[in-house]
Amino acid sequence: MQYMLLIHHDKSWPDSSVDMEAIFDQHRKLQQLSKSRGHFVAGDRLQGIETATTVRKQNTELVVTDGPFAESKEVFVGYYLMDCENLDEALEYARMIPVPENGGVEVRPVHYSVPRG
Repeated sequence: MQYMLLIHHDKSWPDSSVDMEAIFDQHRKLQQLSKSRGHFVAGDRLQGIETATTVRKQNTELVVTDGPFAESKEVFVGYYLMDCENLDEALEYARMIPVPENGGVEVRPVHYSVPRG
């Protein structure tokens, strides 16, 4: 089963005290491990919320607006898509993701409702 690991934290993070190279190194190690085990499907850092564009349906019209879906204190900053045997395996990877205080990783199974291919 595939699991989406959605990384989020306070939008004021990171500040100048954060060693981003050390964080990127942790992500590289996580990717290498998950690839070696055959679990890694995809994963990337997202650009800032100032680059977001949202499409909403209002009545019968589709309306495109600049900005995220909802204004919030926390923002999604990246993701991993992992192909794991079970939730426990997905949680093992989630625990390896470096997140700051007040950050987190939401782990959700992917639901295949639309036929593939």
